[in-house]
Amino acid sequence: MPTTVHEFAWPDRVVVGTIGVPGQRTFYLQVRTGKQIVSIALEKQQSAQLAEKIDEILDQLVTLDGNPFSVPTSTPIELVDNDQLEPVQEQFRTGVMGLGWDPTTAQVVIEAYPLTDIDPGDDGVLDGDDVNASEVLRVRMPVGTARAFAKRTREIVGAGRPICVLCGQPIDADGHTCALPEA
Repeated sequence: MPTTVHEFAWPDRVVVGTIGVPGQRTFYLQVRTGKQIVSIALEKQQSAQLAEKIDEILDQLVTLDGNPFSVPTSTPIELVDNDQLEPVQEQFRTGVMGLGWDPTTAQVVIEAYPLTDIDPGDDGVLDGDDVNASEVLRVRMPVGTARAFAKRTREIVGAGRPICVLCGQPIDADGHTCALPEA
């Protein structure tokens, strides 16, 4: 069966957003070019790691000797998208994700594959032979957009339930029973 590739080379919009209340939110990576919109579900931790790794790639490029790319060291505020998600039709729930850099276009590249029953190797990493997905989302973002994407994603992840200062567990809206660690 051929793989369906949802490719966004220069998207009009790429954001992580949520649906639901803190503690019961579903995270989505949503990409739009013109009228084409794809929304894929992510775990909160996947979203957080994606933002962290994008910033790491961009920070490495800034310090690269002879770097021909103009990589912003801070977030271009005019590129931050704080709007709500557009209507969501979930394409798939994300399993494996990949992140890279394309020097020919000076873009950060995200690839997301659907959740499957594939078991990663002993090191927790899948190689090319392991990934035989029916779908893939591939998004390419210029460096400024990528920096703004990472900023928004960190803010969305951080907007969840507050954390108890005593036990470190999330505090629900209807109360909290503190589970203090035993001494």
